[in-house]
Amino acid sequence: MALTLEEKKAVVAEVSEVAKGAYSAVAAEYCGMTVEQLTNLRVKAREDNVYLRVVKNTLAKRALEGTDFACMSDRLTGPLILAFSQQDPGAAARVTKEFAKGNSKFQVTMLSVGGEVLEPTEIDKLAKLPTRDQAIGMLMAVMLAPTEKFVRTLNEVPGKLVRTIAAIRDQKQQAA
Repeated sequence: MALTLEEKKAVVAEVSEVAKGAYSAVAAEYCGMTVEQLTNLRVKAREDNVYLRVVKNTLAKRALEGTDFACMSDRLTGPLILAFSQQDPGAAARVTKEFAKGNSKFQVTMLSVGGEVLEPTEIDKLAKLPTRDQAIGMLMAVMLAPTEKFVRTLNEVPGKLVRTIAAIRDQKQQAA
């Protein structure tokens, strides 16, 4: 069923709004997939805060204008599904990569991060980016390491004294 002009404007506005706040985008071909398979993909995407949408290429080009993902417009051809990461840059790449493993008809065609289009072969790099919680954990570990080392060093002085006194005590007990 064809979309009315108002519906098209609404789709463009929705996708544009999501694209403006997204960290990365993935475009993939989905021809030959069943509704059940696409529903499973949508469920997984929703769990990982990834916006997933099938949009006509002409509408997608209009929606991506003025966003970091405008660079993708030239390469939007064929039936594509767009995935936008909303919380961390690697989320859409992780979802689509994992889904593509089990579905040979699902092919990632391009990625975009920071206004730059990446080749589909670089999906591993994007998918391996840490989530926000992982990045915060790594930062905290780096910040905590010097403090922990300082405390261990301070604790070593009395510990060494205690071990020395214990060794002298043991030596005197053996001599007696």
